[in-house]
Amino acid sequence: MAPTSSLLPGDAARRRSGLLFGLACYGIWGVLPLYFNQLAFASDLEIVAHRTLWTLLICAAILAFTGALGQAVEAIRHPRQLGFLAIAAVLIAANWLIYVYAANHGQVLQASLGYFTNPILTVGLGVLVLRERLRPLQWLAMGIGLAAVVVIGVGDGRPPWIALGLAFSFGLYGLAKSYAGRRTGAVPSLAVETLLLSPLALAALFWLGAHGQSHFTSNGAASVLLLASTGIATAAPLTFFAAAARRLPLSVVGMMQYIAPSLQFLIAVAVEHEPMPPSHWIGFGIIWLALAVLTTDAVHARRRKPQPGRMEVVVATSN
Repeated sequence: MAPTSSLLPGDAARRRSGLLFGLACYGIWGVLPLYFNQLAFASDLEIVAHRTLWTLLICAAILAFTGALGQAVEAIRHPRQLGFLAIAAVLIAANWLIYVYAANHGQVLQASLGYFTNPILTVGLGVLVLRERLRPLQWLAMGIGLAAVVVIGVGDGRPPWIALGLAFSFGLYGLAKSYAGRRTGAVPSLAVETLLLSPLALAALFWLGAHGQSHFTSNGAASVLLLASTGIATAAPLTFFAAAARRLPLSVVGMMQYIAPSLQFLIAVAVEHEPMPPSHWIGFGIIWLALAVLTTDAVHARRRKPQPGRMEVVVATSN
């Protein structure tokens, strides 16, 4: 690869646009707690049900406009791929539900911790499920990360269940997607996942409406637009992420993933004024150390020729 200084003007412009797409993607994911606060008039279940259906509509519109509907249809035609996408759909629905609950119930710090922990958990899943072999620094990062969770759990008197739920649901989601294969792009894949979830989403909205718990029109046009915008808030950053991944080295995209949980942390402390006892400061400090070790290992590994059987992890955050 040519050094950065010798990049052609077109390559430099491509890198700059990739950085802008990456910043837009992770910036949106980072401020989602503030967005979901505006939807607090609805229940968590109603928000996720609307998010599923409106995301499906937005993804279908994008695929129709770009002529990529065939990718989604192709995924549906392959039973194995469809099966793993169905598992992914259940996991992302659980992830969305936990995240919305965290955003609207004063638990944004736990959401931040969950997504800071996710890269370390992904490495662990590679060992447990894929039988990957880790480098010493990756083992060290996993051990430090586990210590952080223990410190916070002991300080709170209970495990950080929301953080663990977010980390495991999204880590397993990524694993299911990897088994589904990489033939299907991000938007077609999300379209299939939300299509599979749509009967459950419709049933949930019907049940809520039948019991007088629907808030779609409770505030007139404002509530309609806010709930409908969940599709844009989901599909837009994913589209930006795909654009960034095509223009930037994976190492750069991998390091940018920490923008989202960092913004969530700032929102929790500076905007939501969530309590930060000493155990939380110590725990977050330890998890940041673990991520520094993991990032250092990834940078060094990239400079060397990849060894067979060793894992290289780049994780995209999704909220």
